[in-house]
Amino acid sequence: MVKRGDDPRAVRAEAAGLRWLADAGAVPVPAVHGHDERWLVTDRVPTGRPSPEAAVRLGRGLAALHAAGAPAFGAPPPGGPEDAYIGLAPMRNVCGDDWPRWYAEHRVLPYLRRAVDDGTLRGSEAAVVERVCERLPELGVPDEPPARLHGDLWNGNVLWGADGQAWLIDPAAHGGHRETDLAMLHLFGCPHLEHVLDGYRQTAPLAPGWRERIGLHQLFPLLVHAVLFGRGYAEQALEAARGALAT
Repeated sequence: MVKRGDDPRAVRAEAAGLRWLADAGAVPVPAVHGHDERWLVTDRVPTGRPSPEAAVRLGRGLAALHAAGAPAFGAPPPGGPEDAYIGLAPMRNVCGDDWPRWYAEHRVLPYLRRAVDDGTLRGSEAAVVERVCERLPELGVPDEPPARLHGDLWNGNVLWGADGQAWLIDPAAHGGHRETDLAMLHLFGCPHLEHVLDGYRQTAPLAPGWRERIGLHQLFPLLVHAVLFGRGYAEQALEAARGALAT
């Protein structure tokens, strides 16, 4: 598989992310054969059909991937740039040791400000997201060590292989909270999602209330989508913020 990137940082980030995920030995990812500033060459994965069995294995593998850890919240993969990307949006990998502060400053507020500057969100609407950021320490997210995240784990980046396994592609890998990856899987739906979650929890139980925190963790990708794709996602982000404050 040969993939072209428009920004050398995006190519470097994806190559480093794939290698970092592969180093965990937890979930299949395409092997990186080489890259330059514009092109990335990886294995091609023949596609198959989703199955409950593959979904359970994916869940177990995700738990092991997260447990492989990261040096800090926001830590980029070894060899990856600080200025990386999530999809087509810039994403800075700035390290922090306090998840609520880091998540607010480096995953939520940059995209909130961009959405307001672009006119996608009104300043008065942004206040509800800002309140979530202020209250993050009291919203029940468990204090856990940094997990090794895929970072852009929506359904389109889970490739169901002909070999009966689920493969991960197109990462925006960094250190983060493991609930964020799982919340992103919920964002656009995923085949056999409950089987994925069953496999995950068999390996690494989740803290009570994790389902109620899904919207809180989805603020980040929803605001990224608002910046890239407009008002509809901004409204979803506002709904998620209100829901987080109501829990």
